[in-house]
Amino acid sequence: MDGDPAGGTRIIQKFKPQLIDALRGDADFVLQHCHSLGLLSEREYEHVKATAVPSEKVRDILDYMMKKNSECVQIFLDLLKENEMQETFHKLGFLKKLPQGRQETAEKKTTKRQGNLPAEEVPLKQPRKTSSGMVTEKQLMLVARHIGSSWKEVGRAVLESSSTRLEQIMEENPRNLRECVFTMLRDWTMREREKATADRLHSLLTQEENAVVPGSIDFLLEDN
Repeated sequence: MDGDPAGGTRIIQKFKPQLIDALRGDADFVLQHCHSLGLLSEREYEHVKATAVPSEKVRDILDYMMKKNSECVQIFLDLLKENEMQETFHKLGFLKKLPQGRQETAEKKTTKRQGNLPAEEVPLKQPRKTSSGMVTEKQLMLVARHIGSSWKEVGRAVLESSSTRLEQIMEENPRNLRECVFTMLRDWTMREREKATADRLHSLLTQEENAVVPGSIDFLLEDN
């Protein structure tokens, strides 16, 4: 395992019981995020997915993370500190009280450097560009957060999913709305292949009334 100057692995090990307790409420949500970010191999993902007990799923995710290099560990900890994760898992609040990781340190250095520049030399934010690239699993997971209980209606009317397939998805993922929506979207990409671009998915979901909240999936229009 690579060196871990930020102590991320030690943090996971030290706070493992607290993390299991905090994340077990929706272990599949954490699993899909880790998978979409490439933090788990396909073998690791399938192993965790097959585990029935939520607390054991979280335990296995943490065990896998402690075997990763420092970069993967830091990405995982940064994920747990994101606002949406903090809002979903309220018990994760303690993480933000721990010493900050390398990412925030780098951001502070950048801000400090820019603070010394004349106003006209401070880099401006680039205008948003449309993206014609293939939609990624990470983007699908983000989109899945914005499609609610009417997901089957969206599947039939917008994505042209069959009723049989939608019922099958629901049976495979009982009481897990996000996983149902994610699977439905992934099915769409497999059917559409090269046509499954981020722009096209955005267009489909925003044309249908009440499919998503206006503006909520505009990240699909940005470059990956």
